[in-house]
Amino acid sequence: MMNKVMNKSVTKQRGLTLISWLVIIIFLLFQAVIAMKVVPVYMTDAGVKSIIEDLPNDPKARVTPTSGLKDLVAKRLSMNSIYNIEPKDIKVRKNRDENIVTIEYEPRGNLFANLDYIITFKHEARIKAP
Repeated sequence: MMNKVMNKSVTKQRGLTLISWLVIIIFLLFQAVIAMKVVPVYMTDAGVKSIIEDLPNDPKARVTPTSGLKDLVAKRLSMNSIYNIEPKDIKVRKNRDENIVTIEYEPRGNLFANLDYIITFKHEARIKAP
């Protein structure tokens, strides 16, 4: 008799409760807010990465002196509508037979209330000197 009652109550308990649904919805909304704030930062970084990866194969970059490489990279960033990288984030140094261009930056932003994010990116390209 007791076994029939337990089986009957177990078969009626299907699905999620209202509280379970609310917890799941809040979790998904939290994930959506994070995605809306952080995904554009990574999309911008993809543009920066492509600019840096194209530098070693660019004939104009190979003939540009070390002092002009920073301006060349800054112009390419502005042509691709990337405005959040400042000139201080672009570093050019001369090695023996190559110029090394490094872009290192930290985009920061607010998720909500007093919860912020900081993401660090660093890209480097080695360009053979003429």
